[in-house]
Amino acid sequence: MDLFDLNGNEDGAKPLAERMRANNLNEFVGQKHIVSEGSLLRRAISTDRLGSCIFWGPPGTGKTTLANIVASTTHGEFIKLNAVQAGVADVKKAVEQARDNLKMYGKRTYLMLDECHRFNKTQSDSLLPAIEQGTIIFIGSTTENPYASMTPAIVSRCRVFEFKSLSEEDIKGALSRALTDKRKGLGQYNAQIDGDALNHIARVAGGDLRTAYNALELAVLTTPPQADGSIIVKLSDAEQSIQRKALSYNEDAYYDYLSAFCKSLRGSDSNAALYYAMRLIEGGCDPMMLARRLVIHSAEDVGMADPNAMVVAASAMYIMEKTGYPEGLEPLSNAIIYVCEAPKSNTVEVAMNAAKRDAKEVRDDEGVPPYLKDNTFGDKETKAQSANYKYPHNFAGGYVDQQYLPDKLKDRVYYTPSDYGYEKTVKEIRKNKGKLK
Repeated sequence: MDLFDLNGNEDGAKPLAERMRANNLNEFVGQKHIVSEGSLLRRAISTDRLGSCIFWGPPGTGKTTLANIVASTTHGEFIKLNAVQAGVADVKKAVEQARDNLKMYGKRTYLMLDECHRFNKTQSDSLLPAIEQGTIIFIGSTTENPYASMTPAIVSRCRVFEFKSLSEEDIKGALSRALTDKRKGLGQYNAQIDGDALNHIARVAGGDLRTAYNALELAVLTTPPQADGSIIVKLSDAEQSIQRKALSYNEDAYYDYLSAFCKSLRGSDSNAALYYAMRLIEGGCDPMMLARRLVIHSAEDVGMADPNAMVVAASAMYIMEKTGYPEGLEPLSNAIIYVCEAPKSNTVEVAMNAAKRDAKEVRDDEGVPPYLKDNTFGDKETKAQSANYKYPHNFAGGYVDQQYLPDKLKDRVYYTPSDYGYEKTVKEIRKNKGKLK
């Protein structure tokens, strides 16, 4: 090998997660809902017809890897920026380069922007004309909901693909391949991993393949070899490499405890809910998983009976995420008790499901009532109809009776408040509005 050819050393120095990145769609792990055979995204990539898009999902789910696959399978140029480091000048330089490529060589340019939710309005505005004119094909990658965290003008010009956390089976398959791959993986170490250890890493990784790769690599590199030179990664090695104890109960018991925790929340038994929460955590369950469940239950089972329950639960989840265990345990316990003791109502869930059903099944030919339409760019007739809109603040109590639903659904009632907690107040508010008619 050439003394100055350091590629081999450079590749070897890369983390396992970087070395094992898929190079094509056949090697890509997970996300079958968007890259399966015949899917829109797969067809667009293979025919080099991919338009501007945003890859949104949790860390370690393949967003950057898929963007790299796009780069390697298309015939265009590829520019990669990170929104944390790139400024307006970097964007303008990339756009100029893309314009030259299109004009001189007829080549399209793909601009891959990592952490794209970190782009501010000025940076986004500098990119917008190039996306509109087709000068660049924008590929954004983000862990944040783009509809809430990005400039609407950018999002509206992109197709959003949502990435899901990888399944345990996906992760176990990827780790097993990494162990035997002698070129990119850990095959040269003659390493094996016990089934319990493999299951533990796959479960605790929480759908993040990068975390799983890092744990496996650390376990293999730090486990002393056997007399024959082979390396056997056991459960204790896996626990240390991913810094989480294995569950002290089997999988069936885990789901039984989890079910009991959820039903105790719904049943307003704070003693039982606290016990099952502590039993799960002491047994090795991630407290963040319980915090997420708690937020959902505060919306599903408490709902409008005490809207503050969701605020308390979400605050506890945030504190647990930022401070970790054990500091976050007390705020979490506080929220568990609050959600348990709060009055219960599932009227929001009932209303949501009924509205979803109508949104899917009822054909709405006429659409929005004319006086509710946006008349900013409307024709003469639309602007005339908008004069029929009754502005609530012009009426006593800030309320006026007016049809908001489309004609086909005008008599639908989705939300009916119960007689419990804050919903009793909602009923009274509605009653008073009736008096204003």
